[in-house]
Amino acid sequence: MNVASTPPLRFDRREIAGSLGDLGTLLPLTIGLVLVCGLDAGTLLAVAGAFYLLSGLYFRIPTPVQPMKAIGAYAIAQALSPAEIHASGLWMAAFLLILALTGAISWVGSLVPRSVVRGIQLAAGTLLMAKGIGFVLGTSTIQESKGASEPFLLVQSLGPVPVGIVLGVVTAIVVLALLDSKRAPAALVVVIGGTLVGLALGGAKNLEGFALAPALPRPLAGGLPDTGILVLALTSLALPQVPMTLGNAVISQADVAREYFGDGARRMTLRALAVSMGLANLASAALGGMPMCHGAGGLAAHYRFGARSAGMNLIIGGTLLLFGLLAGEHATALLSLLPFAVMGVLLAFAGAQLALMIRDVKERNDLFVVLVILAVALATNLAWGFAVGLLLAFAFRYTRTSV
Repeated sequence: MNVASTPPLRFDRREIAGSLGDLGTLLPLTIGLVLVCGLDAGTLLAVAGAFYLLSGLYFRIPTPVQPMKAIGAYAIAQALSPAEIHASGLWMAAFLLILALTGAISWVGSLVPRSVVRGIQLAAGTLLMAKGIGFVLGTSTIQESKGASEPFLLVQSLGPVPVGIVLGVVTAIVVLALLDSKRAPAALVVVIGGTLVGLALGGAKNLEGFALAPALPRPLAGGLPDTGILVLALTSLALPQVPMTLGNAVISQADVAREYFGDGARRMTLRALAVSMGLANLASAALGGMPMCHGAGGLAAHYRFGARSAGMNLIIGGTLLLFGLLAGEHATALLSLLPFAVMGVLLAFAGAQLALMIRDVKERNDLFVVLVILAVALATNLAWGFAVGLLLAFAFRYTRTSV
């Protein structure tokens, strides 16, 4: 798709469905940071909602908002404190704003060959698909720590088959059947249907004692981080996240936006994306939210499930903001109604959409770079895949090396 101008705001069924397309990324990490690390659910949702709103109003095209995956995954695995997580957000804000304000982000972007961008997209998409399948199989960190494939449901199996697998298969069939439907958009049907199924299978127990608890975020509730916290946040959280953010949420995101919206994505420059995430993480850390970014996978998800305008941002952003402010600390109870398997299927389809961006890679050397990035990312992480792919692409460009 190559739109010549900024898409007008839309608020139809497909836009609503598109706004839900990236819940498979947002909800699991949000729930993990609340349950394991002790962050406030209402604050996380309210801050994410505000970021969605402001991003859409500025960029004027569908703009994703996601937790920073490297930081979120490590924080959950190590059960880090809110102070350590917020400190990592401050570091990421500093890195991104320095790169943007000095102009270094444009220089970095000009150095990265297209084959590396495509490799990042394939690797990120494959990792999202694998994570989604893990949710269906019950192998994510949260599911394993709770000892159940659907820890928020009373029903764990249907006969000899785990309930997550049954839900995953049924959800995948529904998504495939409705993927291009305008009357019954896939993501909208799946989220509503999945929530109702969650209620029917025992999720209603999570709502016992639920009541609206309106609350505003408390700025710097945990105080300023000390030196020890800042050092840990830098070395264990921020530094591994930086190359992932640059590769996937800046360079790859801008590329995908141009592919989908052409000149309509003219505001989504490398510098603007870095400034957007830098300011968002500065505010999020101060208010008690989580480190957040944009992301090519999120854009692919929103687009594949129907989003074509910034109306998507106003829909999901406004919903999350009101939800977070009104439900407060009880927000997790409502989030847990959507089964992990349903979120996993959404995540897998989003990953597939992003991975398919490599279809224009034709040259043998470029394809080799793409595959090496995938292999390294699967064996280690996306940051190392980005670094190795960049070195390999430079070797092909500046030497006589070939495959």
